[in-house]
Amino acid sequence: MNVDKVVMRFAGLMVLVSLLLAWAFSPYWLWLTAFVGANLFQASFTGFCPLAMLLKKLGVKTGTAF
Repeated sequence: MNVDKVVMRFAGLMVLVSLLLAWAFSPYWLWLTAFVGANLFQASFTGFCPLAMLLKKLGVKTGTAF
């Protein structure tokens, strides 16, 4: 498992969890979905991803994207 796969899985999980929380509790949870999407969008241009940086420090093998 490398950083790229962990980042994509985590982002997908956060989107699904926020959609579930929005459906079950409050539509304000959709802000989490927007935050994850915006972070993925900016990371595609800048290469800056806080989760990827944290995973690298924890010793997860690097991938090609981050």
